[in-house]
Amino acid sequence: MKVLVAGAHGTTGKHIVKKLAAKGHEPIAMIRDESQSEELESLGAKTVIGDLEGDVTEAVKGTEAVIFAAGSGGSTGEDKTIAVDQEGAKKLIDAAKHENVRHFTMLSSMGADIPEEQSGAMATYLKAKAIADEYLMESEIPYTIVRPGPLTDDPETGKIMAETSLGQSDGEIPREDVAEVLVQSLENEYTKNLTFEILSGNLDINEALRNLFE
Repeated sequence: MKVLVAGAHGTTGKHIVKKLAAKGHEPIAMIRDESQSEELESLGAKTVIGDLEGDVTEAVKGTEAVIFAAGSGGSTGEDKTIAVDQEGAKKLIDAAKHENVRHFTMLSSMGADIPEEQSGAMATYLKAKAIADEYLMESEIPYTIVRPGPLTDDPETGKIMAETSLGQSDGEIPREDVAEVLVQSLENEYTKNLTFEILSGNLDINEALRNLFE
């Protein structure tokens, strides 16, 4: 499957590209800067120019699925966060709908359902994610929205906990495990049109996702 990856040059995005290629998909990395192409092509991706703050129409053409893994994580100014995490996501959703993509997987965040419980930059980030998530759910595109807890650069474990809501559970999760969940969600009937939260846990990823369906 031809899969456009927004945010492909980020740490999580690179894991997604590698996993897509390893599973026989055709990852297409959306980049803003041509200088990023060599590294991503070495990971198994083709590259296409597209800017979430500009035009993404051409980038989406010919793709069958989208993984949105771009995001500020609350570390940029509020204007940038809204431009990328909210409006950029909406723009990509519109383009994907126009192209009749088969699936759109959104990397969101735990807390997006309760942004009012945060303050400052994190509140802006979570509110932007919440708006983008809602926009996707209303788009009529088959979707999966994945909301991980705090991300780490630890090696993947292949084991998670997954629930529609994990409440105020403490924990974190390696980026590689998040990438695996996002990639599996592309063709996994268990996660179609679902929004769920994930942290490191004791179940194999496929089993944890299957339990969501049951």
